[in-house]
Amino acid sequence: MNNLKKFTIIGLIFGAGIGSFIYGQFIFSTLLFAFAAIYSNIAKRIKLDS
Repeated sequence: MNNLKKFTIIGLIFGAGIGSFIYGQFIFSTLLFAFAAIYSNIAKRIKLDS
């Protein structure tokens, strides 16, 4: 997966988290922010290992 696809996925998840935070769905937005952070960390580690 190239960098553009990784950044797009992380950006969409983060944007959905911001949107759900604005609409008051705090538990769902917390889960989305956590998933974006974990996915970003995993993608960075895979890049470093290659």
